[in-house]
Amino acid sequence: MALREIVTVGDPVLRERARDVSVAELATPRVQGLIDDMIETMRAAGGAGLAANQVGETVRVAVVEVRPDNPRYPYKPAVPLTVIVNPEIEPVEDDVEQINEGCLSVPNLRGEVPRQMAIRVRYLDRDGVQQEEVRRGLTAGTFQHELDHLDGVLFLDRVTDPATLSTWDQFQRFHRADFEKRAREIVERTGS
Repeated sequence: MALREIVTVGDPVLRERARDVSVAELATPRVQGLIDDMIETMRAAGGAGLAANQVGETVRVAVVEVRPDNPRYPYKPAVPLTVIVNPEIEPVEDDVEQINEGCLSVPNLRGEVPRQMAIRVRYLDRDGVQQEEVRRGLTAGTFQHELDHLDGVLFLDRVTDPATLSTWDQFQRFHRADFEKRAREIVERTGS
């Protein structure tokens, strides 16, 4: 395993739609090594997820994990390590909330993004086994964020009100308390 460089906004790879991975390719040491590197890189950066585009690879692979001790996201419910390959999502309800998001590939910037609060996710796990589950609340938002990366979309593209953009310091100073209150209400209402 190795830490990989996280590419940042402006790198064309972040705007490419990643290609599907076959089950045979998924089983290769190259792709399994990429997954291990992505997990290590995400954890080292304190992220809640990481898509392959963010480390310069255009394959439809992402990892999601929210540890209870993550200081960047104390309001997010824990999510066990989940490797998602060739994911597809669909809304299962009409409930949408504005979520204040940041991104490891857009350092020091956050903004409000509308996210579905209940989605069905279909994907292959790292062993090539088909999975299907419903994700809700902030966790649903995290999965949507990573799938956006695989489609070449950044959270910046989804910000509906540019006035919500702020640096991390200004978010901490002026907006974090209000957002954390809203986030906790979402978690209480949706269960995640």
